[in-house]
Amino acid sequence: MGTLFYKGVFKIAKVYICPFCKTNKIRFNLIEQVVTPIKKDPKTGKIIEILEEDPLQIKYNGSKYRVQCGTCGAIEDERMFIKK
Repeated sequence: MGTLFYKGVFKIAKVYICPFCKTNKIRFNLIEQVVTPIKKDPKTGKIIEILEEDPLQIKYNGSKYRVQCGTCGAIEDERMFIKK
């Protein structure tokens, strides 16, 4: 099973353990990554365009969710937290 979303609440169907502190098994923050492709002015740094589709720009292909340990604060892809 995977990550499920039901009535505004995330239901995680996988057992987690923090790969860094190795003690936390219950307190986590699920971070949903929202990708917004943009173009910036190279001199001012201002956003000059929010892109819908740009054949010259590589599409983001990273994970949709990241997990943060609620004890030590480490942030990684969900796969790193899945207990093996």
